Amino acid sequence: YAPESQRVAGLVGLHTMKLIIKGLGLSALVLSMFAHAETKTLNVYAWGGYLPEASLKAFEKQEGVTVNYSTFENNESMYTKLKLLKGTGYDVVFASAYFIEKMGREGLLAKIDHEQVPNMQDTMQGLLGQAHDPNNDYSLPYIWGVTGISYNESMVEQPVTKWADLWDAHYEQQVMLIDDIRDVFGMALKMNGHSVNSKNEAEIKQAYESLVALKNNVLLYNSDAPQVPYVSGETSVGMQWNGNAYQGQVEMPELKFVMPAEGAVLWMDNFTIPSGSENKVLAHKFINFMYQPQNQAEIVNSLGYASATNAGRNLLPDELKNNATIFPAEDDLEKGEFINDVGAETLAIYEKYWQNLRTQ
Repeated sequence: YAPESQRVAGLVGLHTMKLIIKGLGLSALVLSMFAHAETKTLNVYAWGGYLPEASLKAFEKQEGVTVNYSTFENNESMYTKLKLLKGTGYDVVFASAYFIEKMGREGLLAKIDHEQVPNMQDTMQGLLGQAHDPNNDYSLPYIWGVTGISYNESMVEQPVTKWADLWDAHYEQQVMLIDDIRDVFGMALKMNGHSVNSKNEAEIKQAYESLVALKNNVLLYNSDAPQVPYVSGETSVGMQWNGNAYQGQVEMPELKFVMPAEGAVLWMDNFTIPSGSENKVLAHKFINFMYQPQNQAEIVNSLGYASATNAGRNLLPDELKNNATIFPAEDDLEKGEFINDVGAETLAIYEKYWQNLRTQ
């Protein structure tokens, strides 16, 4: 039997211990709530309507993160913002091939650790090791495709088969051009028999003069859902990305997509990780996740663009797997040419003429 003083001290000690335990429990609860509130965010920067919503939601659920998806209208505006932010603010940025070398050279991109992206091993032949990034140090293919011609066969008198047809006076105020400097100049260069990657200012100037001559036919420039002006009847003929052409055909079967006789402009869009990303491990996880076969198939299903892997294509139904708009024939691709980096000096020439064209 303990003396009264010892029992009182014991009760006080027990009460103090309960308060400590209670306090620890409350602290743990607060910390848990704080950790929950601090859910990681993956900041993604891409064109609008460019990522399958189902895949984004699945990644959020799998990793317990939030994907913050911001959009831009063209490569130039993306580059300008990333340059302004000095490579910070985003974790995954999508860029066309001809911007990769420039962005890497200027320190805007982090090197991609291929060991953290094992699913890339299934990439289709010919997509890796391109001139813009020979070792794929800074980029991995997301989608690839073609800039060709679309036309509404119910609104034109005869089939449109070549770039030169867009200059026909019959199409006054009916032509839509993609809002992309290299696509538009690539079209004019191909029409004049030159490379889409010309560094010759005389050839670039000739392309500019051809585009000035096209001015009366041009109704609008659009790179944000460019199938919509065709489907709405706003325009009848013009440039088109093949994936958006497919999206338009789903709504309007009379919308045709043509590989122009002079040769199409070929392009590839890529995953990149900005140098200032604070979530590089999560960024690698996202890229690897998007390379899973079901997500590669979902890209084609939801966007109508050719994704990068064999397994993804193999999961597609035959009507997509063998669709010539999504996956053009080899012969047509051989006549086309990939857009590559032309160097800062030459790009400045393109930009000078582009600004002149757009401000007329």
